[in-house]
Amino acid sequence: MPRASLRKSRPDVSSGTVLADAPRYLFPRLHLPIEPSYPPAEAKPVKAIPTGTGWLYEPKWDGFRCLAFRNGREVVLQSKAGQPLARYFPELVLALQELPARKFVLDGEIIIRRNDVLDFDSLLQRIHPAASRIKKLSLEIPAAYLVFDLLVTEKGTALTAKPLSHRRMALKEFARNFKVSKRVVLSPATTEFESAQRWMKEGAASGLDGVVAKRLDCEYTSGKRTGMVKIKRIRTADCVVGGFRWAQQGGQVGSLLLGLFNEHGDLDHVGFSSSFSKDERKKLKPILKPLMGGPGFTGKAPGGPSRWTRADRNNEWIPLEHRLVCEVHYDHFSGNRFRHGTKFLRWRPDKKPNQCTMDQLETGAVDKSHAQSPLAFCLPARLLKKTRI
Repeated sequence: MPRASLRKSRPDVSSGTVLADAPRYLFPRLHLPIEPSYPPAEAKPVKAIPTGTGWLYEPKWDGFRCLAFRNGREVVLQSKAGQPLARYFPELVLALQELPARKFVLDGEIIIRRNDVLDFDSLLQRIHPAASRIKKLSLEIPAAYLVFDLLVTEKGTALTAKPLSHRRMALKEFARNFKVSKRVVLSPATTEFESAQRWMKEGAASGLDGVVAKRLDCEYTSGKRTGMVKIKRIRTADCVVGGFRWAQQGGQVGSLLLGLFNEHGDLDHVGFSSSFSKDERKKLKPILKPLMGGPGFTGKAPGGPSRWTRADRNNEWIPLEHRLVCEVHYDHFSGNRFRHGTKFLRWRPDKKPNQCTMDQLETGAVDKSHAQSPLAFCLPARLLKKTRI
């Protein structure tokens, strides 16, 4: 795939590095069967869209995964990393409060669309410490919440033990509540393989990342990569920035050193990213400087002396705290490392560092023999043709 097709322009490297709220944020008690912070189900990456009966296909949205909790007037938005998102998306809190149902837990994706294309850069700009800035952006470029699962009904009944086929039918019924809102929308889904292929082939123009396939007979597997797979248009990985090297000249950042946690919980060095412009390197320095002196790589470390380093030696590296998560594009991963340099795409403030593990890169082929038994907002009409929603 041509490099230019990956992204027309990537977000500013100084946008949305980490969430402002402390990781130990305490959510309010909502007295629901599921309480925040609740780990959402995750998807295992595979190479091809699975075929056969028993699969539900959905578009893979380019946004922030989000669980939405409501009991009465209290609304909580929780990121995939278990952090609060409500302060960054006040328009969605208001939209959820306006729904007729006064009690529920939903799983979905926060997205922003500009000129009929998903705009992840605008999402990153919301991760800002100033409430006035967030309010301004929420009015100028409001977000939407695309819902693809119902975990707790308006009667307070948990559905997580029910198969997806049951939950999807319950969600379609619950979606009558969405008629009062332009910001809360039922995400498309289909059991037709041809529709999934169309999303995969033609969805790039709308900003789709690919396709998600879910087993209809599977319960909601909180925090696990079972029952759901994802097929991305390009190979990407979420990595912890465990350290960096200085450039040979100019006192600027030369490369980010990338890490993934192994099965023992240690951060292994797996590669680097140095695809930055001169201006971007200047912006990286103040981002990385406050994190210097952290544990760096606690497993396999980069070559050359570690710990502290002189600025005139780029074969040495500076360890960082495990705070920054970035998404990179890569061409080949083997021997537990990227075989070539990666291309930095964007920061992922919605991901916890400890979620960046080796298993996200175990992209084996789909087992097509394991078939299970049975189902527009920002997709063009041509991509919704013959789709059961």
